[in-house]
Amino acid sequence: MELRHLRYFQAVAEELSYSRAARRLHIAQPALSRAVQEVESALGVNLLDRNRSSVRLTPAGRVLLREAALIFERWDEAMRRVRRTAGGEEGELRLGYIGPPTQPFLGRLLGEYRRRYPLVSIHLEERTPERVWEMVAKGRLSLGLTRPVPMSEALGLRTILLRDERLGIVVPVAHELAKRKNVSWRALEREPLIVLARREGAGLHDAVLAGCRAAGFAPRLAHTPSLIGTVLSYVEAGAGVGIVTDSVVTPEHPLRFIPLKPGITVPLVLVWQEDEDDPPVQRFRELVVEWQRAGKLWAKRAGR
Repeated sequence: MELRHLRYFQAVAEELSYSRAARRLHIAQPALSRAVQEVESALGVNLLDRNRSSVRLTPAGRVLLREAALIFERWDEAMRRVRRTAGGEEGELRLGYIGPPTQPFLGRLLGEYRRRYPLVSIHLEERTPERVWEMVAKGRLSLGLTRPVPMSEALGLRTILLRDERLGIVVPVAHELAKRKNVSWRALEREPLIVLARREGAGLHDAVLAGCRAAGFAPRLAHTPSLIGTVLSYVEAGAGVGIVTDSVVTPEHPLRFIPLKPGITVPLVLVWQEDEDDPPVQRFRELVVEWQRAGKLWAKRAGR
């Protein structure tokens, strides 16, 4: 039994007239009669009592008419969902991200995405850069906001560079280095340094070590915590000089960010797997690029 045959039965059952149903469906009446007979044959029941003057529904016919209405309602909704999904208006977005570098824009970006595509289900996972890459490569995340990692090229994922973030120090405002406009790497030779652990961010950690080596000294690593927030807490407690990217310290934070010279940057990228590029992922990527070009990603931090 074809779906159109069920629609033919529905028309006859609602009109209680083959001639009116045929005109409604724009088909010949004999073809309509055969279609209804095929439905009855497929089900093995009589759905209509008909004679020369009238058509009446049997009890089985009344049940099928009610069920047909539900079937077509579900079918129409399914078609709408298919079209919405194809247009990126419905589906699932599983986003992995690294915390502090995305804080300036992630909440606002997701708010705009949800406004545009309210039927897309969003799932967020904050992970280390390495873990974000791994989960995107395995299809457990749709895409990620992260940093390049040593295994980046081997995973074969697609990326968009969002920003090269400057490295700098963070110190309390009373620290002797706090009034400088920039600080040389060499000035850190005797300072106890607080740097994110390599297992949590190899790109950032390695960039710090490379900057120290280029300046001709081995760094004194006082602490290597697993969270950037802990780096800032150590600095506030006077345990040493923190080295972070410029996205970490907000203007209202009690610590002072000072760029390092010569400058070293750490990239922030959007990463996704081409084979998993579903419409909701495409729409999110388009929104990120739109905001990047319009200067909206870091708009609230401009002028720091």
